[in-house]
Amino acid sequence: MGFADQRFNVNLSILFTELPLLERPAAAAAAGFTAVELWWPWIDSPTPERFELDALGSAIEDAGVRLTGLNFYAGRLPGPDRGALSVPGEESERFRANIDVAAGFAGSLGCTALNALYGNRVDGVDPAEQDALALENLALAARAADRIGATLLIEALNRPESPQYPLVSAPAAVQVVDRVNEATGLGNARFLMDLYHLSMNGEDLPSVIERYAAVTGHVQIADNPGRGAPGTGSLPLEDLLDQLAKAGYEGWVGLEYKPGDRPSSEAFDWLPAAARAAR
Repeated sequence: MGFADQRFNVNLSILFTELPLLERPAAAAAAGFTAVELWWPWIDSPTPERFELDALGSAIEDAGVRLTGLNFYAGRLPGPDRGALSVPGEESERFRANIDVAAGFAGSLGCTALNALYGNRVDGVDPAEQDALALENLALAARAADRIGATLLIEALNRPESPQYPLVSAPAAVQVVDRVNEATGLGNARFLMDLYHLSMNGEDLPSVIERYAAVTGHVQIADNPGRGAPGTGSLPLEDLLDQLAKAGYEGWVGLEYKPGDRPSSEAFDWLPAAARAAR
């Protein structure tokens, strides 16, 4: 077991960001990876022009990598926003306008995981109202994901960096997963287990894995402190991924960490080149 036995993809919204978006898939391929994931790349537009979608799709295909994960529109990310689907008014409408666009783009590339960030609490708005809106929008997203054979992911973030985000624990996110599956009857909502965020919340990571591996649809990693590459902090990431595998998790592990003060191409020295291509 160990890092060499995992299936890794590279998050192109946090790594290789020193390059233009359309050059990042090829850079990931040059580093030895065969799979990538993305936050929604057009933060100002939930419905980009067709040529923009086509250009990114071609860049991914031409690089010979597979898109394995994509976020729905989530507002300004990176930035102050943490999603749009529970935010009443214009942001909720932008999320809804994005659902079929994101699902269509994902489906065209064989991507089968779509992440829907919940959104921050809004001052002056009843949290129950936001939660009702969120469930309605997540059900729409789950149905769109189902049409392309995809999983809908629900992610817990961390309270220190996202103090207005309500899903800041594994149980809170899994509770939403259960509500969505109950509402739709599809069973395609799953937990996105980000070990960095959960560690920032002070959660017992071995216990989280034991309790929730069976409902986990995707895993993301970064070391803590610092959100850097494995080995730059104190998290026993290799051991935790081994535990996940022993618990039955066979999915992708997204590399969602900051490269630090170096080019992204130099931020993978912890992972042997032979272990970067997905098996």
